[in-house]
Amino acid sequence: MRPPRIAREVRDAIEARYIAGSEPAAVLPSERRLAAEFGVARATVRSALAMLREQQQIRAVAGAPSVVVDPRLTKAPQLSSFTQDALARGWHPTSQVLGVREAAADVTVANDLGITPGSTVVHIRRLRLADGSPMALEEVWLPQALVPGLVEEDLSGSLYEVLEKRYGLVVFRHDRRISAISVDDAHADLLQIPTGAAALYATQIGLERKGRRLELGRSIYRGDRFDFTTVTFAARRPAAADQSTQRGPEVTSMKRKAVS
Repeated sequence: MRPPRIAREVRDAIEARYIAGSEPAAVLPSERRLAAEFGVARATVRSALAMLREQQQIRAVAGAPSVVVDPRLTKAPQLSSFTQDALARGWHPTSQVLGVREAAADVTVANDLGITPGSTVVHIRRLRLADGSPMALEEVWLPQALVPGLVEEDLSGSLYEVLEKRYGLVVFRHDRRISAISVDDAHADLLQIPTGAAALYATQIGLERKGRRLELGRSIYRGDRFDFTTVTFAARRPAAADQSTQRGPEVTSMKRKAVS
């Protein structure tokens, strides 16, 4: 049922006055104070706050006023799973498994995994959620020879945990490429965002410590819910000693001329 208009208006007013531009963990006024401020019943304020919680803009704290939360999940430049990232933010991560099957690897998948085209792979499609809110669409391919019986496993939790506990496989490195896209109708419906909304498309290859390729991943992350951070270094420049060495013959020549 669509919330009453007045509750939506109060929600928008709270968002504009107390959430937009606020730092995460900022405390909202009490229900009683908000009701007095906007001249509405406390039940209306509760409805407005409930909508903000559903939108993951605020978090309820037992026995205390609600607090502002950062709706974005930041992927730091270190290897971590979606489950680990969500738990670190205090969110409850879940996965809706859209499909798991064994299939023959096409040329592109085979090249990315370093296997022969036509080899059997396990193909997994999942919708990743945090506190029940869709965050990303994920597709993963793994060589079936490394994960026999994976299609029978419960994949609603952490895939990396299953790989490590059942198969002794640990992803040590990600080679990742990220680009900006606009989502189509099918993806927008699953992610609960408008068609054409901005998203981040990431392809990654997961490798073991010794370089063996374990997984190929292709994911679509909601642009309004994800940030990726990177660490970069300055390009190598010639050392001062190298520069002086390069000028050496010229300096030596000048000295000899001065002596003569």
